[in-house]
Amino acid sequence: MDETTERRTEQRLRYCWPVWFAEDFNDVLSQGQMVDISSRGAAFTCYDDGSCPYLGQHITTRFSIPRLGPEESFDMENFTRSGHISRVDEVNNYSRRVVIQFAEPLPFRPGEQTEGESEFGVEEVLETVEV
Repeated sequence: MDETTERRTEQRLRYCWPVWFAEDFNDVLSQGQMVDISSRGAAFTCYDDGSCPYLGQHITTRFSIPRLGPEESFDMENFTRSGHISRVDEVNNYSRRVVIQFAEPLPFRPGEQTEGESEFGVEEVLETVEV
């Protein structure tokens, strides 16, 4: 029997939206695609073209998160977070899935913001904004 113990302490928000990253924001920025995010970290995919981060590397990211408001409205809220790469997985021959742990957590839990804010789940609202 293969049982896995769930170690996550908060629900992730799964969405597809661009994420920009670099070791130094004064350098050329690379683009990835957000996979999921929590208040303490995020996962994104990027092309394995030499700019993809490596395990243990310190990078800075810039991304937007949908923030639910009254009457099922939402706005995209922009964030910049630095952190270290805690995991890199091969998706296929051309791309990698990268996990970053933020040095400073976000001010809210993106995957848990539906409580009391909307009668619809985040996933339902986000279906209209995926790129």
